[in-house]
Amino acid sequence: MPQSNTRHWHTSRTLTAWLLAAWFVSTFLVSGFARELQDITVLGFPLPFYMGAQGALLVYVLLVGYYAWRMGKLDAECAAGSEDD
Repeated sequence: MPQSNTRHWHTSRTLTAWLLAAWFVSTFLVSGFARELQDITVLGFPLPFYMGAQGALLVYVLLVGYYAWRMGKLDAECAAGSEDD
């Protein structure tokens, strides 16, 4: 396997793991620790309520947007690297 393909898959898996970790935190940990996080407010609402109402949806959109942007950039970098081989 060429070097650019190996780098592409390694970077892709690492990015996916980090974004899945962010998804897990915003989905499960915030709701799991709702009582402990009750004192933190976002726009005047308690954090667990805000995340349940719309914050998690914003996080999901940002995760998908970042993934699409970063993978497009990575694909371009690896395509340019494979032309050099």
